[in-house]
Order: sequence, then C-alpha cells, then structure tokens
Amino acid sequence: MTIQAPVKDYSLDGLTTKAPTVSPADLHAEIRDPDEIAVVDVREGSRYETGHVSVAVQLPLSEIELRVGQLLPRKGVRLVVTDDGGGSIGEQAVHRLVELGYSNVRLLEGGVANWRDAGFELVTGLNSISKALGEFVERRYHTPKITVEELHGKIASGEDILILDTRPLDEFHHISIPGALAAPGAELLYRAFDAVRSPDQPVVINCAGRTRAIIGAQALRNAGFPNPVVSLENGTAAWLLAGYEPGRHATEIAPVPTPEGLVRAKRAAEEVATRFQVQRIDAGQLERFRAERHERSLYLFDIRTADEFLAGHVPGSRSAPGGQLIQATDTFVGTREGRLVLIDDEDAVRATITASWLIQLGLEHVYVYAAHPSEFSEAGAAAKPALGAASDITGVSPRQAQLLLSTEQGIVLDLDPAPPYFRERHYIPGSYVARRSTLESSLDRVPGTGPIVLTSIDGDLARLAAADLRTRTSREVLPLEGGTNAWIAAGLEHRTGLDQPALNSAEALALAPTLDERRVSLDAYVKWGDVITEQLDRDGLVRFRAFD
Repeated sequence: MTIQAPVKDYSLDGLTTKAPTVSPADLHAEIRDPDEIAVVDVREGSRYETGHVSVAVQLPLSEIELRVGQLLPRKGVRLVVTDDGGGSIGEQAVHRLVELGYSNVRLLEGGVANWRDAGFELVTGLNSISKALGEFVERRYHTPKITVEELHGKIASGEDILILDTRPLDEFHHISIPGALAAPGAELLYRAFDAVRSPDQPVVINCAGRTRAIIGAQALRNAGFPNPVVSLENGTAAWLLAGYEPGRHATEIAPVPTPEGLVRAKRAAEEVATRFQVQRIDAGQLERFRAERHERSLYLFDIRTADEFLAGHVPGSRSAPGGQLIQATDTFVGTREGRLVLIDDEDAVRATITASWLIQLGLEHVYVYAAHPSEFSEAGAAAKPALGAASDITGVSPRQAQLLLSTEQGIVLDLDPAPPYFRERHYIPGSYVARRSTLESSLDRVPGTGPIVLTSIDGDLARLAAADLRTRTSREVLPLEGGTNAWIAAGLEHRTGLDQPALNSAEALALAPTLDERRVSLDAYVKWGDVITEQLDRDGLVRFRAFD
C-alpha cells in the first residue's frame, strides 16, 4: 500500500495541513513485515531517553537537516515520525522531512503516549538495543567477568595482567584503569595477539560500564583467542565508585599487528565468519547494491580507525569504527532492513568481527567487503550535508564576532546539544545555551539589544537557525563562521565545563553527577539490564540471534 505524503502547504506561523497518521497497532504490524520502514523520534533533549519505541532512532527536530541524510539515505523509505503526543513537534518534523524530499512520511497518531496506552512497550535510555545485546550475550553465553575489587587486588599484588580498553580513544584518554591499553571495539581481535606477553596471560576487557566490555570479551572468546579473557564488571564506573584512583590522559594503544599476529587474527576471523554466517561480497555485488540503492537503503561503513578513513577510503563510505557501530547502531542506521556493507582492508578481520555482532543484533542484510588498497581513493572527512537556503546566510568571523560582543552589546547563543555522558563542553564566555526548536518563541528572553551571534560546534546548526530567524526579529542575527571550533582555533578565550547558563531553564545542561548519584545510576543500569531482554521479547520488534 502506498501512503501519500502530506501536501507541502505550510506557513511559517503554523502548519496549515495535517500530516497523514498511522495508528500504534498498524505501525506495530508494519514494523514486523519484511519491507523497509524507519521510525524516528524527533523529541529534543532527554525526552527520547525517558521512553521510546524500541526500533525508533533519535533524530531531534533541531538537527534533522544535518543528520537525516546519513541516517536515512533512501528518500522513498516508509518513514514514521514519533513525538510525545502526535503534536506540533511531530508535525514540524514531517514538514521538514517532506521539504528535504522524503516522499512517504507519516506521524504516529497520539505519539509515544498513545503507543504506550495501546499496550505496546516503551524502552528507556540511549542506544538501548545495542546495550540490551550486551545483557543478552552475558546471559546466553555466560561471559566470565571480574569485579573491580578483584582486579585491584591482582594489580596491587603485581600479577601479570593485560587490560584492554575497548572504548573510543577520547573516552580512554579522559579516564581509564591504570596500566590499560586502548584497543577500541573491532581493534580488539585485530591487535590482541600481539598485545599479550604470553599464551597464558589473563586479559581483562574494560569499558565505562558494561556493554562494550561484555561484547569485547565475548568477541575474543568467540574467535577462539587462547588466553583467559574476562570483562571488568561495570567498568570505570565501578572503579571510581570503589574509591580507586583512575588513570587520566592515558595514550597507550595496543600495537598494530605484526605479520605473524595478523595471520593469527585472520585465522580467528575466519572461524567467526563460519560460525556466525558472515557474508562477503565482491566488487560486482557492491556495484549491484549501489545500483539498487533507490529500492533498498544502502549503508557503506568503513569500520577501520578514523585516521585510516581520513588517509583514504572508498568514495561514498562513512567512517564508523567497528566498536562504535555495534555500541551505537541506532546513530548510524535508520532502518534495520537496509543493506549494511562493512568495508575493511583486504584481511577483513575488523569487518568480520563487527558483522558477527550486527548479525546477532538481528540485522538481516550485513555484508563484508574487503577493499583493495587502490579503492581507498578518496581522502579527508566525508562531505557535509547541503544546507540549502541557509548556505546563503551572511555569517561573521570569530574576530568580527569578538568585536561585536565588546562594542555593540552583542550576545552569543550556543545551539549545540548537550554532550553525551557528561563529556567536556567548550564554550564562548558569556554565551547562553539555546535550542533551535524553541529559539523563535524565546527571542524575548535574549538579553540586550545588539546583534545575536549563533554558534554550534562547526557552525552548521547555527546557520540553519539563522535562516529560521531571518524574518522573525528586528535584531541582527549572524551565524559564527566555523562555529565554536573556529573561535577556539583563532586563539580566542573559551571555557570548559557544563556550567554554561541557559536561555530557558528547562534546557539547562545537566551537571556531572556526584559519586552518590553515579552509584544510584549504576544500580539503575544493572536493574535495567535485568529486565530489558524480557521487555524486548514482549515487544516482538527486535530479535537477537544466538549461535551456540
């Protein structure tokens, strides 16, 4: 059945047409059919975390233009928008998606509140499905673990233990277990054979909490890694709560594999490929997938490190280091029925281990492509999304902005979303936190009478917001060219922290939790893990796969 998109008859002052809707019962049935469908949750801030449809991916209204192209590459995909109650935010999102060319967009009737009232499940938290996979894996395969108290005792006694940290390098650099080596995600199997000092040296896999350590430890076990391997129960969070001193600013990385280590890693990856039915494709099949990208969504993910991607990658691919693709699949993939092609070096070790987990996550169309070095022909970062009419908005350089702030009573509004997991935030002194989605209705709260300078991390979100406001205020509105990054690069004063004031109190940044608050949060996370797999079983929309 073809659903007609809403007519593009909207005004800036309010929507003049209603988006077509789908009932909770019909949406639940459609998600279970084999055709592609995407569900996006467009609520801002932490609303998504408080409860969302299990397969819904987060796409805040403020960031749609910046993120939807990579999340949903096929504009003809069936697309359903969810919000709190099927109201104005959802309607605005439908309008924006239609304007961007998506041709089959509907709104969930009554939003997530109606979904819940219809008897369907709402799951909480970020990256919920990926985290639930970790809980499923630990229970199904009985992945062994060690407590922080046990590990601390072994370290204190001088026991020869290898600690491998599977988080991205920025997290590892921020805080770690003393003596650990970084081996992010899919790098674990790739580098582990050369990292161990002996065949019987115990290996402990660590992350911030639970999921990545469980997945990492089980990945090595699945590959037949010969050393004893355990996960660190509750990771650096438990280490801090136990009162142990963490490592800070660590930079040690597990070594790149030697020729011998690579041979062993490839042999282990072949065992993984056989057990988990990993499919490899050749150049001809990849070209066929490209030709069919308007019929089925196609995701080309380069699962090597970010530095390798920058040095050279297959044109049209996106950097998605393997561990992060598993840990935060919903930030990369908008439709679970799309085709995922994992691009790697010719050895394909990292792509194979990543594919094995995506298959267990319940994704049906996952493929490994071992690229020839000559195919990594495009260097640098992936192209940014086009900003349309916003590209024509006049901006201001960091030095010009500094002058406006000091001489013309200008004010800076920072539109960047809150950083995940209370990571450091860099901001311009005197700036206020604001949100694009509520900025127009909050203009009367903006201090002063001078120019309004809008910033975001790279300036793109600020440019979009400036385009929204060009006819909405008599004050001059100027996006900061290059955003806060450019301000810092220019050597101008900036601050770091989460104490930046907010234009609206409801949009204030959450401060980093105290130790007691962290303890409550960790306890809640452990309890969440006890129920989430059962909740998904009742939900029936996601099925993890086990390979015994």
